Amino acid sequence: MLASSKVDQRETRERDLTTLKSLLEPHLLALERHLDEEAEQFEPEIRELTKYCMAAGGKRIRASLVFLGGWQDPPAVREDLVRLAAVVELVHLATLVHDDILDSASTRHSRTTAARKFGPSTTVLLGDALFAQAVNLSTRFPDAEVCRQISIATRRVCAGEITQTLRRGSGNLSLKDYYRIVDLKTAELFSVSCRLGAYLAGFESDYVSAVADFGRRLGVAYQIYDDLVDFFGQEEDVGKTLGTDLQSGKRTLPIILLMNKLSDDLRARLQEDLRSGSQAEIAQHAAEMMKLGVYDEVVAAVLAETSAAEEALARYAHLAPTRPLLQLNERLKAQVYNLRQ
Repeated sequence: MLASSKVDQRETRERDLTTLKSLLEPHLLALERHLDEEAEQFEPEIRELTKYCMAAGGKRIRASLVFLGGWQDPPAVREDLVRLAAVVELVHLATLVHDDILDSASTRHSRTTAARKFGPSTTVLLGDALFAQAVNLSTRFPDAEVCRQISIATRRVCAGEITQTLRRGSGNLSLKDYYRIVDLKTAELFSVSCRLGAYLAGFESDYVSAVADFGRRLGVAYQIYDDLVDFFGQEEDVGKTLGTDLQSGKRTLPIILLMNKLSDDLRARLQEDLRSGSQAEIAQHAAEMMKLGVYDEVVAAVLAETSAAEEALARYAHLAPTRPLLQLNERLKAQVYNLRQ
């Protein structure tokens, strides 16, 4: 009976996610058209480079949060939300372009990264150009609130990336430090996407704040999940270079928890791998994580954040954006459950 109930729940979840994808499709198609138009605004000398970056769109999670934060019944495509989604995607794309330089990543969304294709010197400036266009686009709203919020969020994302870069290979990164970096470099953009989507849709300020909190929690959960995938995912499934966290010396949650469980000798060896950027021991470290319970602890950390995200919207089940936002939350939970199947 219990097994049958779990099957029914899984089928219901999959059906809801299929419905959500179908509902979002016209909004995301409008976004792609808008991004194509924005690409034409770049100078002819770099236009093809920006188009190459934009073509690697990925899942458009942040854009989806813009649309879902401002969701209405019926869910008509709104020009202001499409423009906002383009702003958020340009900021996110710029951070990925810079990230791939720092991580020496060769693949992103199943394509050669801009850093590998054009070289790091060109690509860092290309990321700057994408940031600049995002800010330019954010000025095209009736009031300054969107530009203000996007500018702050962009600064905070950059602060998170800088802090993480400065701490690469560090042996004393605490859990508090880790969560602070994640809050800045990942959760901030999730949060502002939800916040501004709800703001432009005209929701009351208490709901705008609740949706922003939902996005922040979801963003933390996604980053922890992504850290786990770096050790336990498959490149052909994920579509990007894996193992870069260890190779680049990043102290992610799986590494921090493993470090705390190892003997002094094994901890020193892992620390050396972080300093040297060695990829050779990834499989062995992953095996250690499974054996010592680190994998289960990280999964529990993801699910704690998704539960907190649900709680943020608990009082607002009657409002239109709540159900589709929670469906996106369920999608992440399904990805976590499926990772080791």
